Amino acid sequence: MTSVDEDDSARRRPWKEGPEGTGGGAAGWLALSDDDLLFRIEALGPEHDADALLMEVVRSDRHFFIRQEAAKRIRDAELLKDHSGDRHIGQILVRVMNRAEDLVYLERLVVESRHMEVRKAAEAQLRSVLARAVDKRS
Repeated sequence: MTSVDEDDSARRRPWKEGPEGTGGGAAGWLALSDDDLLFRIEALGPEHDADALLMEVVRSDRHFFIRQEAAKRIRDAELLKDHSGDRHIGQILVRVMNRAEDLVYLERLVVESRHMEVRKAAEAQLRSVLARAVDKRS
C-alpha cells in the first residue's frame, strides 16, 4: 500500500526553470527568468490590479515556490479556489480565507483534500476563523 504522498510524487507535474516556451511562444511575465519574475511579484503594491498576470503564473509549470509567491499576492481569493487541489496553492488559499462564508469551503477541504499540508492548513484556518467569531460574541 502506498501513502498519499508517494502517490502524489508519481503524479507531480515537472516544473520548468526560466521562461516558458523558449521558442517565442511565451509572453508577458512567463517570458521572464525566475529571478525577474519573483522580483515583479514582490514589487507589487497591496492595491495592485495584476491578479490576471498572477493567475497565469499560478497556472504555469513554474517551480512551486514561484507559483506560491504569485498565489500569495492574488487579491481575489476566489480565483484560487479552482486550484485547491494543488497542494502548494491550496495552502495559500486557505490562509487567506477568513470570512464566515468561507467556513463551509474550509470544512470541505479538511475532509476532501488528498494533501496533508492542505488539510492541516485548512484545519488551522478553520480554528482561527471560529476563534475570532467566538471573540466577537464575547
